[in-house]
Amino acid sequence: MTTLIEASGLHTYYGASHVLHGIDLRIEAGESIGLLGRNGMGKTTLIRTVMGHLAPAQGKIVIRGRDNTRAQPHQIARQGVAYVPEGRGIFPNLDVRENLLVAARPGYKGRKDWTYQRVLDTFPRLTERLGHGGQQLSGGEQQMLAIGRALMTNPDILILDEATEGLAPLIINEIWRIIEAIRDTGVATLIVDRNYRKVLTHTDRCVVLEKGKVVEQRDSPTLASQTELLTRYLGV
Repeated sequence: MTTLIEASGLHTYYGASHVLHGIDLRIEAGESIGLLGRNGMGKTTLIRTVMGHLAPAQGKIVIRGRDNTRAQPHQIARQGVAYVPEGRGIFPNLDVRENLLVAARPGYKGRKDWTYQRVLDTFPRLTERLGHGGQQLSGGEQQMLAIGRALMTNPDILILDEATEGLAPLIINEIWRIIEAIRDTGVATLIVDRNYRKVLTHTDRCVVLEKGKVVEQRDSPTLASQTELLTRYLGV
């Protein structure tokens, strides 16, 4: 398998707070990884460090074999890494069509697997809302738009931070259906979500964080059967 992202020995601070303590993370092409842990354990900080939004004090981030430790977010994105942040981050003053097309570009080495039409076929609800502004969409529609916009960059890996937070149950099920469909296309995924059972169901492997350290790393089916570990680290 081709290693897309390999982070090693990451130490990251928020001001004086030491959040990440020597974290290692590896993601292979086509692999789906879950990132689990209670609130405040460093999951979003790890993602933001990998994406270049935060600079690690120590450690290294390698993407496709090249050192990207000090790269800016736009440089990370050009390596085929797409990020759907918590809070979605769509453009409220642009309509659905504009939100999608503003992100459109060929992927790594010029791939164009995710066209505008393919994204609309994947998110039929958005087809009905093309002329609606981002601020006019429901929370679920905004989340679909955020994922669709990320796919318009033709990524090799899609990072999803709390993709179902605050959504109605029917919309949550639809989001997970879409995540599974994306996974089936061969796009690698890194998923953070409070519903650990869904994460375990839709991933190959899970990494568990506790106070900014990796405390468990197992294939998802095995971890799903470890009730004691899940109780200890997730409080479930």
